[in-house]
Amino acid sequence: MVSAPSGAGKTTLVERIRQTPNLFYSVSCTTRAPRPGEIDGQDYRFLSDPDFRERIAKGDFLEHAHVHGDHYGTLREPVVTNLKGGKDVLIDIDTQGAAVIRNCGDPVILDALADVFIMPPDLEELRKRLLKRGTETMEQIDSRLTTASREMEHWRDYRYTIISGSVEEDLQRFRQIMEAESYLSRRLVQK
Repeated sequence: MVSAPSGAGKTTLVERIRQTPNLFYSVSCTTRAPRPGEIDGQDYRFLSDPDFRERIAKGDFLEHAHVHGDHYGTLREPVVTNLKGGKDVLIDIDTQGAAVIRNCGDPVILDALADVFIMPPDLEELRKRLLKRGTETMEQIDSRLTTASREMEHWRDYRYTIISGSVEEDLQRFRQIMEAESYLSRRLVQK
């Protein structure tokens, strides 16, 4: 499970990690409109508000939250099915969702959980990255920076924290975490 403030480089990192063999990427659901170039089912599952609410009522989500005016959620079934099948699962999630998953009570998920927070060097660097991305208005950027400041306070809730540097540095650190997790005694016994 990986979290980071918007603009910290998480999406780029996740795109690279998704290429790992025997890894299932949990595609989040959202009610927000697709950004240019995003593909339904690959980047997100884009749902209507009524469909999202129906899935909440049915208990389909492992977690869900309302963030920046839109709904986001992680479907339970594909995560549990892949974990039971012996695959590593990568979940790209905000800090609210991470807290919910940490408290989900599902032993399959909790036994497999390794959570990583990608910390931007500082808020000014984060502002530069958001401006460079060019996908939000100044008002949206200010809102995301306010949210980022709150999210960054939760880095201690995570087992691992990576202070973001270059994409290559972040990828190397994340892969080192994945490798270390694969050698945990409790995981070797299960395989």
